[in-house]
Amino acid sequence: MWTAVSWCAAALFALLLFGSTTYQLAWAGHRGDFFTALWLRAAMAVLLALPVGWARRWPVPVFGLVAAESMLTYALGEKTWPLFAAMDCLVGHLAANRPRRTALTAAGGELALWIGQWSAGDHHGETFGDAASIVLGMVATTAVPWMIGNSVRQQRLYGQALRDHAAAQAVMAERLRIARELHDMVAHSIGAIAIQSGAAGLVLDTRPERVRQALAAIEDSSREVLTGLRRMLVSLRQAGAEAPTEGLEGVDRLVKRAAEAGLPVEVEWRGERRPLPPEVDLAAFRIIQESVTNAVRHSGGRGCRVSVEYRAEALAIEVVDDGRGGTAGGPGFGISGMRERAALLNGQFSAGVRPEGGFQVAARIPV
Repeated sequence: MWTAVSWCAAALFALLLFGSTTYQLAWAGHRGDFFTALWLRAAMAVLLALPVGWARRWPVPVFGLVAAESMLTYALGEKTWPLFAAMDCLVGHLAANRPRRTALTAAGGELALWIGQWSAGDHHGETFGDAASIVLGMVATTAVPWMIGNSVRQQRLYGQALRDHAAAQAVMAERLRIARELHDMVAHSIGAIAIQSGAAGLVLDTRPERVRQALAAIEDSSREVLTGLRRMLVSLRQAGAEAPTEGLEGVDRLVKRAAEAGLPVEVEWRGERRPLPPEVDLAAFRIIQESVTNAVRHSGGRGCRVSVEYRAEALAIEVVDDGRGGTAGGPGFGISGMRERAALLNGQFSAGVRPEGGFQVAARIPV
């Protein structure tokens, strides 16, 4: 399309030259042959306009050719303003698409050439004010295309910077999402495996049947985390594919794993259970999973209570244990990951030690 536009501009430029310039040259002796002079005039216009067709691909060489044409045309005593109009357009194109130094050099060269040709003419009777006005007009005629092209260039660079920033933000958001998923998926299962293996080591000689149960739980947890990792890797390898998400239907399995690790969990469902948006369903499960995992690994308590309430406009979650409590701002990524999940869905999140003992996690996610 732009190639076609360039050649259309060249054709219009040739028409402008043909209509505004009289090429007498050495053909003065052929004035009687009107049609011959007309054809020669048209051929000269086409020849001078021909380089403009390549202006988009090679703007700097074309600018140099047009400048040379203006000097040749001036030396032959013909009008040169159409050639300077073409150079103005090329200056704007260079300012929009080439380094600033190149565009400024072209603009300065055009202005010097124009002032030089004007200075070489006959200015008998012109006042200083007339001369200053003409020179200022030349400067403005050259500066305005450069300013327009430079503005287009700045706008393009600003848009590109915004797109790059948005792309970087998207990449960072995706990295955080993957990090949260890996943390929530792996931390829970590996924590359960660590607890079960430690318990198996304690009762290895005294209660072999407990060792078998612990090994079975370790196997189940290992298979679960491997399945989750495989789903995630498949979704990352296949462009446009989304990993199957786990939701609140996995709470029962989570309770079973926690009980096998030594922490009974009581689940209370309130309100009318209904399908939730996938992102809300996943976030709610991950918050419960991380809270229960932290209770299993760090609380040292005898039990944990999970409350899930389906409200009209939100899903309320509360996880409370009766252990020794913890620090919401302590090391690790569990608390920050839960807070990020709630914030991404315009929800509210809080976590901290209860005055009466134990640790409480509460979240409210709009639906």
